[in-house]
Formats: sequence, C-alpha cells, structure tokens
Amino acid sequence: MKNRQKILILVTLSMFVSIGVVISPILRFEGFAPTAHFVNIVCSVVLGPWYSLANAIITAIIRMSLLNIPPLAITGQVFGAFLSGFLYRKSKGSILACVIGEIIGTGIIGSIASYPVMTLLWGKGDITWYFYLPSFLIATIMGGSVAYIFLKTLQRAKVLYPIQRNIGVNVYDKSRRDN
Repeated sequence: MKNRQKILILVTLSMFVSIGVVISPILRFEGFAPTAHFVNIVCSVVLGPWYSLANAIITAIIRMSLLNIPPLAITGQVFGAFLSGFLYRKSKGSILACVIGEIIGTGIIGSIASYPVMTLLWGKGDITWYFYLPSFLIATIMGGSVAYIFLKTLQRAKVLYPIQRNIGVNVYDKSRRDN
C-alpha cells in the first residue's frame, strides 16, 4: 500500500469518525442511535470491514468520553460495523447484504451483548437479555434504510465506484470488467 493511499484511507476514516460523533446526538437516546448505523454502513462500503470496525470503536470511545453515553456506544456499533463490511465484501458489493449485516450485527448480536455489559459493568440489574432488542432493531433498520437509499443514489449517479477507486479499496462495479 502506497503512502498516499494510506494517508487517504486514514483521512477518510477520520472523516467518518468526525461525522459519527457530530451527528450521533440526532435521534439518540439510550439504545437508539440510527445515525451511528448510517455511518457504519457507509464506512463499510467505502473502506471495508476492518476500517468500519475501527471507526465504530473510535467513535464509540469519543461519544462515551465527551457525551457521557453508556457502553451501549460500543456494543451497539462494533458487531454491526464489522459484519456489514464483511457481508459487503463476501457478497462482492451488495449494498443490501451490507445493510443486513448491520441489522444482524447490531440489531440482534449487539443488543444481546449489551445485556451483560449493562448489568455487570453499568449496574442496570433490572433489565432482561432482550431489553435492547426492539430499540436496536428499529434504530438499525432506520439507519440502514437511509444508508441504503444514500448508497444506491451514489451508485446510480456513478459516484460510488470512483470514490472507492480513488481511495484504493476493493471495487465491485459489475458494469466494468477490469475489477
């Protein structure tokens, strides 16, 4: 990987982190942050699973530090962030698979993983293991729907693949043969 490409990837990752932190208070209350899922999915498509995971971790830590958000910031982002990027790559560029990865990763796995974190570390002993499931699922479906529309719009405008090419990540443009 060339230095220019590394710098471009890190700058792009930094932009996703910044956007994630700034827009996270929009429509947010405990266990419900659809804007975080929007950012996760777009980051997964633009940068891939590992950078999306890094984005989720860094964003969550900043949100927890600056905005006094509970550890749900981590459990509500990391599983979906990685799984969305992983399924995007495994499906060779399906935006729908990416959204489904976020919904399964955060909406189901993340919500269930939140139970022990919130009961053992945060002291919320009055919740059940499925307490966060409805709000996590609704938030991921909302954020995923907006991300799907956004990414499909970029794809139809023929902007998505040039962005990926310029950054130097895998491009799954089925209309071109030189991928």
